[in-house]
Amino acid sequence: MPASPQDASQSRHDARHSPARDESLTIGLSAVIVAVTGDDPKVLVVRRHGGRDALPSGPLERGHRTLETGLRNWVERQTLQKLGHVEQLYTFGDRDRSETDGDHATRRLSVAYLALVREARPAGDAGTAGADAVWTSWYRFFPWEDWRDGRPAILDVLEPALRTWAAADARHATRRLERLSLNFGLGDEAEERTGWNDERTLERYELLYEAGLVAEGRRDRDSTPAVRHQMDTEMAVDHRRMLALAIARLRGKIKYRPVVFELMPPSFTLLQFQRTVEALSGVRLHKQNFRRLVEQQRLVEETGETSAETGGRPARLVRFRREVVLERPAPGVRLPMASSKR
Repeated sequence: MPASPQDASQSRHDARHSPARDESLTIGLSAVIVAVTGDDPKVLVVRRHGGRDALPSGPLERGHRTLETGLRNWVERQTLQKLGHVEQLYTFGDRDRSETDGDHATRRLSVAYLALVREARPAGDAGTAGADAVWTSWYRFFPWEDWRDGRPAILDVLEPALRTWAAADARHATRRLERLSLNFGLGDEAEERTGWNDERTLERYELLYEAGLVAEGRRDRDSTPAVRHQMDTEMAVDHRRMLALAIARLRGKIKYRPVVFELMPPSFTLLQFQRTVEALSGVRLHKQNFRRLVEQQRLVEETGETSAETGGRPARLVRFRREVVLERPAPGVRLPMASSKR
């Protein structure tokens, strides 16, 4: 039956007022690949010639049964890294995450993954033309997150700027101060500061982004910096946000699941174990309490060998118990932080 004039008119109206189909949608995978070398948590980044640092990223390839299988194959083939623990972080798909603006912009979905490797092997080319893959400290992008040697000096620059930002909007000043107190331990001068929560990495980055105190926030708004500091290292598109989420996820996970073993060599000393956990969490731990918890949770067993690399008396080498490796939902490493004044 032919459509009535009313139906035809309605169809034309719907076509005019319905959202346009996005024919330029692309789907890719991004990997936050983490290793710990000594006391330094490292992330694999692609240094584009003349551009910004980026996470290894590539297209979603056909032929793989799962996204994780595709990610492992792509990463191991192109970066020479054998991945251990892999988990999906989030799917990023904001309209403005493309580096191309205007009519040529594409809407790109990226499924981000956290991947752990035991050894930071020399990296490949990450499959990106005109780019080199290198390992770099994740504190290069988040210097305010490293409290191992006390309060980070960068906060002397950021705190006054955050207070100024909070006071600039009289209508929302109270709410902004509450967020500063929750995430940075800041509030009114007369208020007692709250403790530093190492897991709120993403929330702190989002606050700095909103306040225009990180390069990405200024770039996306095409605005001038509220304050300049030399430690602000920009990343491509929203890769710094992906990295912030990965740090927060890993910091939370090591407290209830023994994923740290994915970052450790087959045998290690208890001091090496503690330093790895400290590197990831960004805080110093109480040595005796840490070792007591490791013993109580039966995370490791002795190998019968020793290491002289400590420079003093040979230290006993341990390894993760087989049951811990197999039963990954087992308790993780709680963080008995050493007491320190802010």
